[in-house]
Amino acid sequence: MGQKMDTKEFELPETLFVRDIENRVFQSIVLQCLARIEGVSLIGGNLFDVLLGRDSSDGLKGIHVTQDPKNHSVNVKVEVNVAYDINIPEKAEEIQARIAEDISRLTGLHVGSVHVVFKNLISRESLEEQRGSEVEVEEVVVETEE
Repeated sequence: MGQKMDTKEFELPETLFVRDIENRVFQSIVLQCLARIEGVSLIGGNLFDVLLGRDSSDGLKGIHVTQDPKNHSVNVKVEVNVAYDINIPEKAEEIQARIAEDISRLTGLHVGSVHVVFKNLISRESLEEQRGSEVEVEEVVVETEE
C-alpha cells in the first residue's frame, strides 16, 4: 500500500524563452554605424524620407538583413556610396567590423556575414550634403521627442 511515487513526475518542464528581433531593428543598427563612418553614405532614399514614412518598402534602401534562427545568426548586405579619395578595401573592413561588433553587442546574435557593396563613387561635397541633411533630421527628431 505504501508505493513510492517517482518524483520526476512532479518536475516542471523547462521554460522556453523566445526572442524575436525584426529586421528593422538590424537596419537601424546598421544605419547608426554608417552615420559614424566618414566617407560613406547609404544609397537610395535618405533618412528624412524613412522618418516621414515616405519609404514604401519594408525597410531602408541599401540595407538587407536575413536571419538564421537555427544558428542564432544574422547576415547583412549593405549598399553604400563612397567618396572619391577613400581607400575602398580599408573602408570595407571598417564598415564590416563596426556592423558586426554593434549587432553582436546589442542583440547577442552571431553575425554570419557582412557584405558591403560600393554602388557609387561620389564627390566629397555631395557626400557632405547627404550627411548634412541626415544630421538636420536627427536634430529635429530629438527636439520633438522632448
